[in-house]
Amino acid sequence: MLDAAVGVFSRRGFHLAAMDEIAEAAGVSKPMIYAYLGAKDELFIACIRREAQRLMDLITAAVPAGLAPHEQLRRGLLAFFTFVAEHRDSWIVLYRQARVQGGPFAGEIAAARGRIIVLVAGLLADSPHEEELARSTPVAHALVGAAEGLSEWGLDHPEESPEALVNRLMKIVWTGLAPK
Repeated sequence: MLDAAVGVFSRRGFHLAAMDEIAEAAGVSKPMIYAYLGAKDELFIACIRREAQRLMDLITAAVPAGLAPHEQLRRGLLAFFTFVAEHRDSWIVLYRQARVQGGPFAGEIAAARGRIIVLVAGLLADSPHEEELARSTPVAHALVGAAEGLSEWGLDHPEESPEALVNRLMKIVWTGLAPK
C-alpha cells in the first residue's frame, strides 16, 4: 500500500492524490487503507517516514567504519544519489512534495534531514583537515544542501549517473576542504 501511495503522491501531489486512486493502485479497498494507515495525511506521513528511513539505511550501510573520511563521504554520496536515481518517486515525495506542503509534513522532512546532517557531520569530524572542519555541522548542512540541489538537477538529466554526480560534488567539496 505504501508503494502505491508513494507512486500516486509523486505523480499527483498530496492535494490531488485521491485515496480511491491509491487503493486501486495498491489493489486493495479504500477502507483497508484507512484501517491500516489512516487518513490521507497519516498515509502521507507514513510514506515520508518509510522513504526517509530507507534513504538513511542505504547511506548508513554504504559507509562502514574504518574507511578513510574521503572514502566514507564518497560512498555516502553514492548511496544518496543512487537512491534518488533508483527511487525517483520516493525522492519526489520527500523533496518536492513534502517540503511544499508545510505543517507536520515539513517537520517530518526536517527531522529526517537532521539525521542525515548528523551522519555527515560525523564523517567530516573524522577528516584529517581538522582545522577546516572543527565545526563540521555547518559544513554538513552545506554538503547536504548541495547534494539535494544536485540530485534535483540529476532528475532532469538522467544521462548523468550517480557516480558522475558524486564526482562533481566531491571535486567541489573535498578540494575546498583541503588544507591551504
